[in-house]
Amino acid sequence: MSAQAQVIVGLDIGTTKVCAVVGEVDADGITILGVGNVPCKGLKRGIVSNIDLTVRSIRDAVEAAQQMAGVKIETVYVGIAGSHIRAHMSDGVAAIADREVTRADVERVLEGARAIPIDADRQILHALPREFVVDSQDGILDPIGMSGVRLGVNVNLVTAATTCVQNVVRCAERAGLKVADVVLQPLASAHAVLSEDEKEIGAAVIDIGGGTTDILLYANGGIAHTSSIPIGGNSITSDIATGLHTPMGEADRIKRFYGCALGRLVEESEEIEVPGVGTHPPRRVARHVLTDIIEPRVEEMFAVVRRRIEETGLLEQLSSGAVLTGGSVVLDGMTDFAEEILGMPVRIGYPIGVRGMVALVNAPQYATAIGLVKYGAEQLADANERQANSSPVPSGSRRRAAPEEPKASSSIWDWLKQAW
Repeated sequence: MSAQAQVIVGLDIGTTKVCAVVGEVDADGITILGVGNVPCKGLKRGIVSNIDLTVRSIRDAVEAAQQMAGVKIETVYVGIAGSHIRAHMSDGVAAIADREVTRADVERVLEGARAIPIDADRQILHALPREFVVDSQDGILDPIGMSGVRLGVNVNLVTAATTCVQNVVRCAERAGLKVADVVLQPLASAHAVLSEDEKEIGAAVIDIGGGTTDILLYANGGIAHTSSIPIGGNSITSDIATGLHTPMGEADRIKRFYGCALGRLVEESEEIEVPGVGTHPPRRVARHVLTDIIEPRVEEMFAVVRRRIEETGLLEQLSSGAVLTGGSVVLDGMTDFAEEILGMPVRIGYPIGVRGMVALVNAPQYATAIGLVKYGAEQLADANERQANSSPVPSGSRRRAAPEEPKASSSIWDWLKQAW
């Protein structure tokens, strides 16, 4: 590992799994060094319900990632989601210090947008800029370097229940880790699967996890909306277990191997074997019986998603369509069904923009963990840039030549030009 390279770890603590991804960040980009992925039973709908089980899963995932990457993991970026996440718009205004917008001006106006009263049991996760306004010019995505006297910003303020955030952090700390930041999971997923063009012309990221389905909307180049609905892959699994009278573990296996979201894609003659509960023997069941169970739940899920998008008034601005991520989106017919209900182009989101062990993470269920690594790399770059701008020039670097003694025939101006 070069002296300039740094290791960043994304930790996706989900309802059904804990995934740790180790990335090496250098001037050439992000190289995936290791992955750890283990089941988790300590969360319900994205919220920690059993700290001991969650801590155990985190340790197992981190240990697996460490062994593969050959590095010691100490600090992680952690994702968070759940129905406790809320978002609303806020504005901020600040004077431009030197008639030219600097990073300090942007940070100051964002702090102003965050300075609003919120409930005592909630905390701000992100202030996501939607657009900046310099004097009377709006629709600006990056104001740094522009001239003006007044800087405004319109942000999407994302808040979370303080206890839920604290429980996630406590689980990581009890596993021996330091949390660098807590990041909204659909925001991390968007970092992993969306291109800049999709962000510019408008896109919806729909992250279908085990306990929740999280929505993030991009419009006019900025983040315009985020929300969560309490329906996910576990709802489908539970329906299968109930409908086919089989254990939850077997229902999940049947869903992954034989599940299909659209009944018309399944042949009438296809059959699957369904294990019984307890001492009941396995039996053969037509596969279309399985799809008859899955299809209504998936239809309900995407109907709620469409209704949420319609309520924002942004449906017509999502020109590039929707991108599905999460482990539950790999069901056969999922994209076709989503296109029918959402009324827009839909694709599966695979992580992009990384190198190394790409084959291990080239699946939608790794989008959040990869996005957390990307988010951490951006934060690291911003911190390095701020440090470079604020640090004095080191002694001995860019040393000016010692001024020569002025000649008798030279003017003071000539001597000054030679000195500088």
